[in-house]
Amino acid sequence: MTVIVTDTGFAQDDWTGGFDNADVLELASDADLSTLELNLAALKLVRINFPSFADGRGFTLARQLRLNGYTGRLRAQGHVLADQYAMARRSGFDEVEIDAALAERQPEDQWLARANWQAHSYHARVRGSAA
Repeated sequence: MTVIVTDTGFAQDDWTGGFDNADVLELASDADLSTLELNLAALKLVRINFPSFADGRGFTLARQLRLNGYTGRLRAQGHVLADQYAMARRSGFDEVEIDAALAERQPEDQWLARANWQAHSYHARVRGSAA
């Protein structure tokens, strides 16, 4: 069982389109977007795998996709920790997919504590102290 994490907390996966369709792209953390021929407008979901919480390359992929104009659903999947949720959102992810074991070790309140990701950035802290 997987759990979807959004700014409102834990939820069931509402994606019903499957993951082996032409409008879904699954990327490994070491994918090189420059070697892929992508029609970003045709993609409804991009899911980027995080094989380890220490592998941050997925954040870069998400940012590159958004900078290249991808506006669809962007999901981090795998070993993303609650402490990394704000970074995931700032880099362009809409949601994080974790397994039930991780959800048990890091309950919903730990993710919700980082849900106001826009207010807890370095820039927000600097602007607040400069006033």
